[in-house]
Amino acid sequence: MAKHFDDKINQIIKSQSGLNRGIKNRHLFMITLGGVIGTGLFLASGAAINQAGPFGTVLAYIIGGLIMYAVMLCLGELAVAMPVSGSMQTYASTFISPAVGYLLGWFFWLDGATTIGIDLLAAGIILHQMTEISAWIWVLVFGSILFVLNSLRVKSFGECEFWFASIKVLAIIMCIIVGTLAIIGVIGNHPAIGLQNYFTDGLFPNGIHSVLLAMLTVAFAFNGTEIIGITAGESKEPEKTIPKAVNATAVRTILFYVLSIIVVAAIIPWQVAGVKESIFADVFQYAEIPGAYFLMNIVVITAALSCGNSWAYSATRILWAMAKEGMAPRCLGTLNNNKIPQNALVLTMVVAGASLLCSVYAADTVYLWIVSVAGMAGVMGWMGICASQFFFRRQFLNSGHKMEELKYKTPLFPFVPAFGFFMNMIIIVGLWFDESQRIAIYAGIPFVICVMGYYYFFVKPNIIKNSTEELSQI
Repeated sequence: MAKHFDDKINQIIKSQSGLNRGIKNRHLFMITLGGVIGTGLFLASGAAINQAGPFGTVLAYIIGGLIMYAVMLCLGELAVAMPVSGSMQTYASTFISPAVGYLLGWFFWLDGATTIGIDLLAAGIILHQMTEISAWIWVLVFGSILFVLNSLRVKSFGECEFWFASIKVLAIIMCIIVGTLAIIGVIGNHPAIGLQNYFTDGLFPNGIHSVLLAMLTVAFAFNGTEIIGITAGESKEPEKTIPKAVNATAVRTILFYVLSIIVVAAIIPWQVAGVKESIFADVFQYAEIPGAYFLMNIVVITAALSCGNSWAYSATRILWAMAKEGMAPRCLGTLNNNKIPQNALVLTMVVAGASLLCSVYAADTVYLWIVSVAGMAGVMGWMGICASQFFFRRQFLNSGHKMEELKYKTPLFPFVPAFGFFMNMIIIVGLWFDESQRIAIYAGIPFVICVMGYYYFFVKPNIIKNSTEELSQI
C-alpha cells in the first residue's frame, strides 16, 4: 500500500513539472511576505480599527495571526511531501475529492485575481489624491507593469519581489519605531498620549461582537501566506526551504502586524480611521517628520504593487496546474519561452483589470466590497488546507508509512488542523451578520454555481473517462 501511495504522489509531481526551479530561499521568504504585507495591512486595517475599535482590532489581529500560523503549519507538511505549484488545489483533489480541489482551486484564483485588483485600485486611489490624475489611469499603468514583470523568468521575478518586499518591511519597522517614540512624546510637538485611545470609549466601543465582524478584513490582511505552497513547485530543495519559510514568515508576519496595529491604533482615533488614505502615513505625519507623509504613501504604493506582483505569480500557477490536471481549459496550461504560464497570466490580469470599473465608481466603498470577496475566498482556501493536511496524514499512515518518514510534521495533530478549520468556518459565518461585507456571500453563491456547473458538465466526465482508460491499461 505504501508503494501505491508513493506512486500516486510521484505521478502528480511529475505531471506538474516543467516550471523553472529558480526560486532561492531568500526569494521564497520575501515573495511570501510580499503576498501578505500589502493593502490589507496598509489600507484595510483602517476599516478594521473603525469597526472594532483599537483594542478589538489588536485582539482580532492576534487571533487572525494564530489562525494563519495553524494554516501555515498544515501547509508546510503538505508542501514538503508534495512540492507542486498546484498547492491547495492539488492537495484537496488528491486527499479529499476532485470536486473539492476543483472548487478550492478556483476560489484561490478568485482570491488572487481580486487581490491584484484591490492592490491596483489602492495604488490608484492614493496617487489620485497626490496628483489628481484619475485613478483608472494609474490602475492601467501599474497593471501593465505587473504583467511585464510576471512574463520574465521566475528568477528575475523573485529578485524584483525580494527588493519590493524589503522596502515595505523596512517601512513597517520604521513605522513601529517612529510611532512608539511619538506615543511616548519623544518626537513631535505633542504630549505623550500613551494608550489612551484604547480606553477613551471602552475596550469595545462597538460591542465585543465587532471583533468577529472585523475578522474577515483581518483574514484578508493575512492572506498570501499560502503562496509558500505555490512556490514549492519552483523552489530549490523545497524540503529545506519550505520549513524555514513557514516558521520565519508566520512569526515575523504576526510580529509586524500586531506591533504596527498597536502603534497605529494608539495614534489614529478609531472614529476617523478608514480606507481613503494610508493610516500608516498618518503616523509619520503625527510625528511631524518632514516629507515622511509623502514618502510613506510611496511605500504604500510600492507595497500594493509588491503584493499584486506576488498574487499575479501565484494565481497564474494555480490556473496552470488546474489546466494540467484537466480542471481548467487546456490552453491555460501552455508555457512561454521563459517557462511562464502566459495564457493563465493574461486571463488573471484581465479579471484583475475589472478594478478599472471600481476606480471610476465609489472607489473606497467598492474597495471594501472586493476586500470582502477576496477575504472570503482566502478563508475558504485556508479551510481546504487544514482539511487536506488532516486527510493526507490519515492516508499516509493508513498506507503503511510511519510518522518518522515525514520530513516536516504539523505539530499537535489533529488539534492544529481542527483549530484552523473551525476558526475559519466561524469567520465565514460571521459574514452574514455584517451588512457591509455580506455582499461576499451574494457574490460567492453565483460564482460557486458557475464553476461547479462547469465541473459536472465538462470536467468530471473527462476525469471518469481518463480513469477508465488507465484501468483498462492495467
